[in-house]
Amino acid sequence: MSARWETLLERLVRERYTRLVGHAMLVCGSRADAQDLVQEALIATFSGRARFTTLAQAEQYVRRAVVTRSIDESRRRSSERGALARLGARPVVAPEVEPRGLGADVRRALQALAPRERACVVLRQMEDMSIRDTAAALGLSEGAVKRYTADGTRRLDALLGTTTDHHEMADVRLTGGAL
Repeated sequence: MSARWETLLERLVRERYTRLVGHAMLVCGSRADAQDLVQEALIATFSGRARFTTLAQAEQYVRRAVVTRSIDESRRRSSERGALARLGARPVVAPEVEPRGLGADVRRALQALAPRERACVVLRQMEDMSIRDTAAALGLSEGAVKRYTADGTRRLDALLGTTTDHHEMADVRLTGGAL
């Protein structure tokens, strides 16, 4: 790693670490898991050959890595649960610690969503990313992002007892001579 990358990494951790952990908490729900996710994303980002020159570019790359790793971890856990069920073993249920403070109900509701729904809702609604940017970050089509976001928002509304006025809308354009 060149001195330039080291400087960029140091600035990113010093100036944006708290925001990155907050973003990761929305994606995975646990502060400890969020810190681990950010650490893994930082290592992957700065040990690879990614080429970015600004702090904002590096932060965005790390945010995408956090989402990707969270989805991968969810898949891994699901696969492990399936293997345990096939072997007849009982899964050990970890004691849940009730999160306290503002937003605890939202964090719990986000955890009830499927991983891709949660990722789309967090990136679209909480990180205010465009449909196109969210699709690029997650490697999905724009239509899939719209669908996951709409489904996730609908499920959050049901869980939280809220109603959301906005809906993901597709641009419709007429072609040819159609009216």
